Amino acid sequence: MNAIAHTLQSLPFTQLRKNKRFYLWYDGTYAALCIVALTAMHFSQFKPLMATWDWKLLALMLPFATQAQILCTVFVHNCTHNGFPRPINRLVGELCGVVVLTRFASWEVIHQRHHRYSDDRVKDPHPVVASYWRFILFTIVNVEHQLQSIYYELFGDTPENHRFEAMRARVSYATNLLLLFTWFRFLGPVAFVGVFVPASLIGFFHLIHFNWSTHNAASRTADYRPVNLNHGYYRIGNLLWFGIYMHANHHKKANLFNPASLTPSLPITPAGG
Repeated sequence: MNAIAHTLQSLPFTQLRKNKRFYLWYDGTYAALCIVALTAMHFSQFKPLMATWDWKLLALMLPFATQAQILCTVFVHNCTHNGFPRPINRLVGELCGVVVLTRFASWEVIHQRHHRYSDDRVKDPHPVVASYWRFILFTIVNVEHQLQSIYYELFGDTPENHRFEAMRARVSYATNLLLLFTWFRFLGPVAFVGVFVPASLIGFFHLIHFNWSTHNAASRTADYRPVNLNHGYYRIGNLLWFGIYMHANHHKKANLFNPASLTPSLPITPAGG
């Protein structure tokens, strides 16, 4: 029991550094849980709550589902910095990671690297480029590249480790697809297509825009660095999502649940960088 409690209270990157097979255990656990859930739903003849299309109800549900998606990304982000009480921090991170589909481990490992190499053109998983759409494509590709780079830095850049990482990537992607199918079976086609998918996409594009904008993407001189934004849309976002656009404050004191509460605060960057 002590070993289980320790596992559930430590961050994934800590476990990865100690165990080069960490991801196989992690993905295997999620795959097994998904299979158990799918089996239980099959044999219990589980029926989703929404069996038919009701566009008014779907339209009513979508804003709440989108807010839940964005809050889950905010909470996963805070969990990477132990922002919740230690006994529940990992649990909150894993639960929210299931909602946003990435799962917690890769998010936490990648985000720790982002803080270590912030705006480094080679080692930051998402260094800013001027175009938001190019930034999206680069981030999608570079996250997997950085996960592999982390593994090679920890355990050696060897042919054996390259083969392992290729296998790890396939297992991780397959597990994510299994998780996605579990959501489909649990919600049913109507709620999945009508609410979960659009809310997830909006949450994804918001997350990417958050990473882009808070590193001074509006700068006319390509002065890309963590900044505090609190004008227009960003002011509303800070109220809705626990000060997430006060990103310079976050990089100064990462474990603050609400970076807007930092005293004294770093300066606010005006519109236009």
